[in-house]
Amino acid sequence: MKVFVVDIDKCVGCRSCQLVCKDEHCDNDWMPYAAPQPDTGQFWMNVQEQERGQSPKVCVTYTPVLCQHCADAPCMAVAKDGAVYRREDGLVVVDPVKSKGQEQIVKACPYHAVFWNEELQIPQKCTGCAHLLDDGWTVPRCVEACAHDALRFGELDDFAGELDAAECLLPEAGTNPHVYYLNLPKRFIGGEVADLEAEEVLIGARVVLTNLASGETLETTTDDFGDFWFKQIPAAEYSIDVEMDGYRTRHVTDFISTVERDLNVGTIALYRA
Repeated sequence: MKVFVVDIDKCVGCRSCQLVCKDEHCDNDWMPYAAPQPDTGQFWMNVQEQERGQSPKVCVTYTPVLCQHCADAPCMAVAKDGAVYRREDGLVVVDPVKSKGQEQIVKACPYHAVFWNEELQIPQKCTGCAHLLDDGWTVPRCVEACAHDALRFGELDDFAGELDAAECLLPEAGTNPHVYYLNLPKRFIGGEVADLEAEEVLIGARVVLTNLASGETLETTTDDFGDFWFKQIPAAEYSIDVEMDGYRTRHVTDFISTVERDLNVGTIALYRA
């Protein structure tokens, strides 16, 4: 069974995968797998960009999203006359002929990875470049174009052990996708520690983050700019304790929540003992 593996930590948002997908499918007829993709309105590979945090503690995450080639594909469940089928290698394909007029196939996809071609009146999506695989290629165009190894493709057994920490998009959809994601972004908290009276940042201050629900703690120290970060943490309510020799310990609990967003807590002031 063929699978895609996407490593978010390695994706830099260059969108080479997105561009070569358009190059491969726009104005090209790859029957029986795909009719030509329109020049606009469809991204069978879509690199989604998310800006997180608040200035100046901001980061940008890029998430390549394509058809998930699900084991329990909702599009297949609603298709009539075998208009959506699974190849022996596991790739899910929308038949360009049998699917004509079946707009319910588009609406069934929880990942919004199936598109409606208004001119041809057919649903369209990623085929995994099935036409290239049949012609001897080992990977789809998007994978070949990725210079940072953020996209990979192969047999599930090729990634044995590596996918123990993998996740899927929208696990609540229950589709059992064959696209596995590594390092999907969790929340982060950032801030800085300073002596406001001396008008200087504090380097090497000990910062302890406590999850108020679980009691779990994480610890770090401020860097040469007085900054601290806690990355890949659960969405939860937290408290922060800051300690440094010669200063009074500071305990902060107000508005430290990552339930809805990543958080820059700003400057935490310490005062001399």
